Amino acid sequence: MQQQELRDTLLYSPKNGYDVLSQEELEQMNAYCEGYKTFLNAGKTERECVRAAIAMAEKFGYRPWQAGETLQAGDKVYYNNRGRAIMLAHVGTESLNAGTTIVVAHTDAPALHLKPTPLFEEDEMAFFKTHYYGGIIKYQWLATPLVLHGEVVLKDGSHVTVSVGDGEDDPQFIITDLLPHLGKERGKQPLYEGVAGEKLHILVGSRPLSGDDGKNRVKVEVLRLLHDRYGITEEDLISAELQAVPAAMARDMGFDRSFIGAYGHDDRVCAYAGLAALTELKAPKKTALCVFADKEEIGSEGVSGMQSAAFDYFLGDLCKATGADFNTCCANSFCLSADVTTAYDPNFSEVYDKHNACRVNYGLGLKKYTGHGGKSGASDASAETVALVRNLLNKHHVLWQNSQSGKVDAGGGGTVAKYMAKRNIDTLDAGVPVLSMHAPCEVVSKLDCYMAYRAMKVLFEQ
Repeated sequence: MQQQELRDTLLYSPKNGYDVLSQEELEQMNAYCEGYKTFLNAGKTERECVRAAIAMAEKFGYRPWQAGETLQAGDKVYYNNRGRAIMLAHVGTESLNAGTTIVVAHTDAPALHLKPTPLFEEDEMAFFKTHYYGGIIKYQWLATPLVLHGEVVLKDGSHVTVSVGDGEDDPQFIITDLLPHLGKERGKQPLYEGVAGEKLHILVGSRPLSGDDGKNRVKVEVLRLLHDRYGITEEDLISAELQAVPAAMARDMGFDRSFIGAYGHDDRVCAYAGLAALTELKAPKKTALCVFADKEEIGSEGVSGMQSAAFDYFLGDLCKATGADFNTCCANSFCLSADVTTAYDPNFSEVYDKHNACRVNYGLGLKKYTGHGGKSGASDASAETVALVRNLLNKHHVLWQNSQSGKVDAGGGGTVAKYMAKRNIDTLDAGVPVLSMHAPCEVVSKLDCYMAYRAMKVLFEQ
């Protein structure tokens, strides 16, 4: 055996995808990413992602699932879990006793949620009070144009969809920042303490109600405008889910257009990959499921998170409808916990373990375990589970790489993997490497996005 052949045989040496992909594959990559950007722009909240998923799935023959209905191979159904999460299934030719192939991603993202009573006036300026959702870096949200999206349930029970800021003539919103000339004392504070959560007030108006000389004239004028457009009163805001998200749309980044910059890559980049792969599936052997989960950023809590029984309810009924046993199905299933991973950033190299870091353009990141120091809170996949995915991706020439979230004592993170593993389902974390994760504008490589989609496609087709 020659030396080069020996090196190729023995060494783990992932390759930059641009040294491997053909021109035809690069064109397919670009076409896929255009579809992904459209999805991102349409889905700036969890509810919007669910609506976008339903619209896309129905074009491929998916229909709403009815509990207790009889199902057979080839049926395509989806379960809309309260408008905040969705589960889609393509019934395979094999019994569900043989297990399923599951891709779980989440579509909630760090944002600024409005408090139940958000509107207040201070010195003739009106603001919305917010409660930040998920792990944001607070100072990044100051002086950043914002739009308002969400749902309001009025006192008569009717629903109103709110979307302000995306239209060409729509107003947008902002959290003001302190000018550097007066910010010397704040500048002495630790970076993470320079902005308090209770100071994340969104500026929404300054014009007083015409002809009124009472208190809170600016606040009342804002309420008048909301009522004229949406029929909303201040009490209606208590039964609302409204959030401020970055105004910018998804854009190509870099002279070479090799990156996509956008809000919400974590984890919509993996959710879209799973949905795109599922909708293109023809006649799977194993039943294939794609799940858009909610509440991952706050521990997968609540009725729409992966700790709830909603998944068991759906899969259990699929088993019942096809004559299979739920526990047997879980024991023989495989789940890809498709959540983004940390991309190595040479600007902050000190927090990464270079030997175990994901690099942009090297493909999907496979993560044997998550958690933080001492593997606390981790789902640690077995060697057999990792080998199954590694060998399958190698067989189909899908680019992948080993992934870890920085140095052991530097931090860490979690996914839904441990909640799937608790159901006795073999689970492996895998995702697209992200730069500036949890920032108002995150960055991903187009090549890595495409490889995530290809990986999920071959998993469903096996």
